[in-house]
Amino acid sequence: MDLLREALSGAEDEQHYAALSRQAQLQRWQQHARFCQCCAAPLLPHPDEEIARLCSGCGHVHYPPVSPCIIVLVLRGEQCLLAHAAKFPPGRYSTLAGFIEPGETAEQAVMREVKEEVGIEVCNIRYFKSQSWPFPHSLMLGYFADYAGGEIQPDGEEILSASWFDRENLPDLPSSFSISRQLIEAFVQYRING
Repeated sequence: MDLLREALSGAEDEQHYAALSRQAQLQRWQQHARFCQCCAAPLLPHPDEEIARLCSGCGHVHYPPVSPCIIVLVLRGEQCLLAHAAKFPPGRYSTLAGFIEPGETAEQAVMREVKEEVGIEVCNIRYFKSQSWPFPHSLMLGYFADYAGGEIQPDGEEILSASWFDRENLPDLPSSFSISRQLIEAFVQYRING
């Protein structure tokens, strides 16, 4: 995983990043998807579809999984909320993120994840853009949301600390091609406010 993260951080542009992400996700899936989920027979490469696998027993066609996730930059006036996750290097801060649960909309996931991770309420949720993310097979749906109330209380497990930052005083941030960084850059460059 660290080699993949290193390769992604060295991507030349968004197209190169997307190609690396796609390759990593397909390679990992092909290594792990060896047996049919329906009948347990071995899976074979599909003769007509490059990314699919075909069951040698029942003929079921399998495709790589894609897990929808939200990633959100919470805004409060001229400030944004950034968090330090347990998995980050010292001093690194980023946006909040999490998987969308079954039966949940992306907007509901934004509200739930923010509440779970840092204890605050948000409103005015608006879509920014999406990005494929190969850890492990995610589609990150990027959002801005406005602070609606509450005191920051990091969950202490995933999130160790969180603070409000203004545009001129940002901490160490994720790589430039990550959607997290793109949300933060949009906040800084385009004067998006909460």
